[in-house]
Amino acid sequence: MKRLRLSYTLSLAALLLSCANPSTTGDSGTPDVEKRLAELGITLPELAPPLANYVPTVQVGKMIYLAGKGPRKPDGSYIVGKVGKDLTVDEAYQAARLTAINQLAALKAQIGDLNRVKRIVRVTGYVHCTDDFTQQPQVINGFSDLLVEVFGDRGRHARSAIGTNALPLGIPVEIEMIVELK
Repeated sequence: MKRLRLSYTLSLAALLLSCANPSTTGDSGTPDVEKRLAELGITLPELAPPLANYVPTVQVGKMIYLAGKGPRKPDGSYIVGKVGKDLTVDEAYQAARLTAINQLAALKAQIGDLNRVKRIVRVTGYVHCTDDFTQQPQVINGFSDLLVEVFGDRGRHARSAIGTNALPLGIPVEIEMIVELK
């Protein structure tokens, strides 16, 4: 019986250790967001100034509301094009992923440390697409998938993916986000 108990205890310990990656897990067992970004090879860009009369983020209590952002490249230019005509679903997915990186830069500028995020609450994604395009959710998955890669379960969120005939500057996606802080 002692051997069985010891074997069970060792097996349980091995399972728990295999589930926790010390390089990406903080003291509370939640992923260390800053380390996770580095592991993914992601460097957050400098925050670009707003294109019009608005602010990038608004904080109300422990909630952060992020204005819509698009796929701004490191050189300051934007990915442009209409999905279903100029861009494939995969290219638009990558544009949405880049938009997530830009939103994380705006969030970090507001709160300083991304480990302060308790949960990504809601994402609203607009897809500039042809009238017959119906794969908006697959496009916005580029944004959502990155948030889950970075934050783990804290990155899972409610979401809408909406098709539209045009977006500012001809960008293929514009995505807003609501975040709760610890």
